Amino acid sequence: MPRQKELSEDLRSKIVALHKAGKGYKAISKTLEIHQSTVRQTIYKWRQFGTVATLPRSGRPVKMTPRAQRRHINEVKKQPRVTAKDFKAALMQANICVHESTVRKTLNKQGVYGRTPRRKPLLTKKNIAARLKFAKEHIDTSQRYWQNVLWTDETKIELFGKNTQRYIWRKKGTAHHHKNIIPTVKYGGGNIMIWACFAASGPG
Repeated sequence: MPRQKELSEDLRSKIVALHKAGKGYKAISKTLEIHQSTVRQTIYKWRQFGTVATLPRSGRPVKMTPRAQRRHINEVKKQPRVTAKDFKAALMQANICVHESTVRKTLNKQGVYGRTPRRKPLLTKKNIAARLKFAKEHIDTSQRYWQNVLWTDETKIELFGKNTQRYIWRKKGTAHHHKNIIPTVKYGGGNIMIWACFAASGPG
């Protein structure tokens, strides 16, 4: 298979500059008209090796060094949605030849496994602060008070939608960490809304 054409250092620098400016992979991909996976690989290489320059490839490719493994783990902590394929491609640019299974085994040895992310309602910092404030204000509220409260909520059921399975890298006990969940929203097209309520006496 022919080697894929490399990006110029100038283009790689632009990718990193946009990343530093807070742009996401998708936005960078659209702005520079390059594939999103290429953006991920370029940023990963820059984080791993601190450069966008083409690294030397002379000689036999080496296996993943302990230092590369540590950086590998740190990268997962920052970007849990990066794929083993992206890791492999970035390492190949540094003349480190490993199989995708080696990438997974390295993570597994550190207690990091590929898991399906939990789906949780999309909350802004303002939402989170308001919920925490409410909880603290009512922590000592009597049971009698809550017996007179009517709780309501709504949910959306997709009629036709994507069912793409996604995976993230995470350690045990971190399923609900912010980076490890997929935010959900209540409204959209091609769906039905269901509303319900309940109180101490039962559902409404």
